[in-house]
Amino acid sequence: MKKILLSLLIIGAFACKQAKKETAKTEEAAEESMAPEIKFYAFNGGTVSANMLELFSQDTTYTGQSKEFADAFYVIVHPKGTLMWDGGLPESLVGMEEPYTSPDGAFTVSRKDSVANQLATIGMVPEDIDYLALSHTHFDHVGHANEFTGSTWLVQEKEYDFVTSEENQKNNPDIYAAIKDLTNIKKIANTDYDVFGDGTVVMKFMPGHTPGHQVLFVDLAENGPLLLSGDMYHFYENREFRRVPIFNFDVAQTKESMAAFEKFAEEKGAEVYLQHSKQDFEKLPKAPNYLK
Repeated sequence: MKKILLSLLIIGAFACKQAKKETAKTEEAAEESMAPEIKFYAFNGGTVSANMLELFSQDTTYTGQSKEFADAFYVIVHPKGTLMWDGGLPESLVGMEEPYTSPDGAFTVSRKDSVANQLATIGMVPEDIDYLALSHTHFDHVGHANEFTGSTWLVQEKEYDFVTSEENQKNNPDIYAAIKDLTNIKKIANTDYDVFGDGTVVMKFMPGHTPGHQVLFVDLAENGPLLLSGDMYHFYENREFRRVPIFNFDVAQTKESMAAFEKFAEEKGAEVYLQHSKQDFEKLPKAPNYLK
C-alpha cells in the first residue's frame, strides 16, 4: 500500500512539474503575441550628390568618382510615443529651382518637400512627435530639427557638447542654428538608450563619425529587427571594406564602432539599412505605407 501511495505521489509531482512548464510556455507565447504594435515610416529628406567621393575613404580608392545619396528620415510610432529619427537636409532648399552646390564643389544637394507636408500624409503634424533623435549633427541630418521645439531631443552628451561648442558655432553656424531652438533636451550619458523601455526601439551609441554618433535598432513584430546605420557607412563598398571618410571625427573610434555594429547586427539577426544608400531607401515602403 505504501509503495502504491509513493508511486502516486511521484506521478503527481511529475505531473505538477509538467503542468508548470506548459503554463510557462503558454505565458511566454502570450507575451510574444502581445508585442507592441509599432509602425515604421520612411520619408524623403532630400538628395545628396557626393561630387568628390574620395572624401569617403582614407586612401585614393574613389578619386575622380561621384555618387548620389539618399537622405532619409524616419518616424517610429510606438504605443508609448512617437520618435522621429534624423532631420534630412535644410528646408530652405525646398522650392529652389536648381540644386545647391557647396562653394568647395564637394556636394550638390536638393530637397523637394517639407517635413510638415510629409507628416500630413500619415495624418500627423510636428506637434505629434514626442521625441526627436539625430544620428549625429551634420548638415544633412539636422535639416528640419528646429521644427520640433515641442519634442524632447534625445541626444548623447558628447554630441550635444560638440554641436553647441563655441568652435562649432563659429565654424558651422548653419548647423548650430538648426538645433539651437531645441530646449526640451534629454541628454544620454554616452551609452545605449532604450527609448520606450521595452527593447523595441534602442539608440546604440557608436561614436567616431562624430563624438556622439548613434545608430537605431527597431524590432518590428512582423517585419523583424532592423538597424538604421546613421553614417556608420554611406554606401555598400564602405561597409564591405570598412573604409572611413576623411572627415570623420576619430578614425580608430570609428573602426571600433564598425566592429560593434556588425557584431550587434549579427546577434540580433537585424536587417541593416544604410541611410544614404538609394538602394536601401527604395527597399522600404514610403509613407503613408509602413513596416510593422
